[in-house]
Amino acid sequence: MQESVALYLLVFGALLLVAALLDDVASRVRVPGILMVLVLGLLVENNLKEAGGASSNLLSLAHANQIAQCALILVLFFGGLTTNWSRVRNVIAPAARLATLGVLFTALLITLVTVALGVADGERNWALLLPGALFVGAMVSSTDASAVMALLRPLAGRLPEPLLDLIETESSINDPMAVVLAQLALALIGGEGMEPAVLVAVVVRQFLLGILLGFLGGSLISQLLIGRASLTRGSMLPVVSLALLLVLTGATTLMGGSPLLAAYLAGLVLGNSPATDQQVLAESHASFAKMAELLLFLCMGLVVAPQDVVRAFGYAFLLFVVMQLVRWLMVNALLLRTAFSQSERTFVCWTGIRGAVPIAMAIQAWAANVSFGALMPPLALGVVLLGLLTQGLMLVPLAKKLGIASPIEAQP
Repeated sequence: MQESVALYLLVFGALLLVAALLDDVASRVRVPGILMVLVLGLLVENNLKEAGGASSNLLSLAHANQIAQCALILVLFFGGLTTNWSRVRNVIAPAARLATLGVLFTALLITLVTVALGVADGERNWALLLPGALFVGAMVSSTDASAVMALLRPLAGRLPEPLLDLIETESSINDPMAVVLAQLALALIGGEGMEPAVLVAVVVRQFLLGILLGFLGGSLISQLLIGRASLTRGSMLPVVSLALLLVLTGATTLMGGSPLLAAYLAGLVLGNSPATDQQVLAESHASFAKMAELLLFLCMGLVVAPQDVVRAFGYAFLLFVVMQLVRWLMVNALLLRTAFSQSERTFVCWTGIRGAVPIAMAIQAWAANVSFGALMPPLALGVVLLGLLTQGLMLVPLAKKLGIASPIEAQP
């Protein structure tokens, strides 16, 4: 037993260290870091040979799902924590439309296309296709803030501030809607013997409880920290805030609410509260979120076999093309009567890069043992890889070509 624990500590510590080094190298050569971490996970053999010829997995699917859900809580909490309402006030209306109506519009259109493809493939009962199609639509409907902002780092100070605020705000607040739609899809496929109205009521209850408990929890945490210098100093604030986040999400889960929504709302309230040192809080949870993201992509690469990604590549490519068309329609429709120019709207269309949330959702569907679950991880991995390779590498050249990036000022 002791040797087994030592082996896990050694292997995962080494893999996490290599992932951190790859992420650092990627930032220097302007390549998406999560792309290199995903490739690392795919290259590592997850099947270990034991004495006597038996074999076991280095990382089981159940453990990968638990890690993914915990990692997603940290990522969403950090997303809420870094959303500064005073700074994004001018773009909150269009960003909120993209994050709510845009996600819903994207998920529904992709669902319709997926159902149509299934019917064309010979499935006559479209109702059987609906849960899986809705899950696919929800899985790829939100964008990744950390990936987008990391790729835009070479253009720091050269993009219009309202445009940058719009992109960052949309990608930071659009995850909750996608999570709710994915939960609805899983409830539909796993709800034998339950009426659709009951399933919808369960998901709505999770949604509302998550919002309520997240808001109340964030407000309570802020009140607990006010006037307590011993808890809010630099060394203690990260520990206390993380402990309170764990208590909040655990309690929300036990009460039947969505811990992911609660984590995001709590971060949003706490991040805009005067009770804490915002700089220390953001810096510490940036480290937690980065570790969670690296672990999430590393786990995805470990549990998915490379040959499965190759087999699903055709579906992933088709889904990626549909995603781009739908995002173009959605962005242009929702930003039509705004101050953003056509060039800026085109650039926003291209910033819809997927990242941690689709990965975590795919692992959750696979672990839930639903009919379409086994296809989701390689499909999500293929879509994320395609986005990082195409959108990620073309963002900076596209901004220059569209004329929205100001020229570099000559140094005296």
